[in-house]
Amino acid sequence: MLSNIHFVGGEKGGIGKSVFARLLAQHHIDRELPFCAFDSDRSHGAMLRFYGDYSAPVALDAFDSADLIVETALEQPQDVIVDLAAQTATPLFQWIDDNDLMSLAADEGIGLVFWHLMDDGADSIALLRGMLQRRDGREHLVVVRNRGRGRNFGRFDDSSERANAEQAGAVLMDLPALHEATMRKVDHQAVSFWAAANNRDAMGLMDRQRVKVWLRKAYLPLDHIAQTLFVARAAADAATPSPTLAFEPAL
Repeated sequence: MLSNIHFVGGEKGGIGKSVFARLLAQHHIDRELPFCAFDSDRSHGAMLRFYGDYSAPVALDAFDSADLIVETALEQPQDVIVDLAAQTATPLFQWIDDNDLMSLAADEGIGLVFWHLMDDGADSIALLRGMLQRRDGREHLVVVRNRGRGRNFGRFDDSSERANAEQAGAVLMDLPALHEATMRKVDHQAVSFWAAANNRDAMGLMDRQRVKVWLRKAYLPLDHIAQTLFVARAAADAATPSPTLAFEPAL
């Protein structure tokens, strides 16, 4: 497989989409996996702000801009992470449907991965239901229970939506919660998770320790599914004679 395109969404605002997209970026940096990122949020642009060296803006309602996602995936084997802003499902799926992206991706050897972030509210379950109804069968779906945005997922766990997702082959994983005050400090400092865990000028000792512990826990499920959903560095090196990106921690 040439590349994978990862759409990180969940549709509603405040669900933790950008935090998770940033986590994917940091995981790729730490594991030396080839990647680049696109940020569709025109108002906040968290991926551009925290991982600007690896990111570019994209307008999903403009085909000539959205097309860059596929063109980038074709340049070299890599994971292309797309941080979806809230309320972007309509232009995203219009672009996907109008261009028959599912067939194109299959023809070009590009994998498509949809990451669905959830809190513990009923609307997240309804949005997952809509995602399942749109499911083509040729894409991967990962449902992420964001423990930083909800503590009681019992309603979802007992729902037909969870059963239907698992029956359709979706992966279910948890994103552990980072201490709220520590997360606020990371955001206010506008630093990468690497810097939050290691830069003494950015964070105090205990906040750095909390970020390190959180990253360690969050990486466990990502490492477990990496072979299936992420492009290996070895495969990228074999396909591209000379590297085009240097994966150094972003301060």
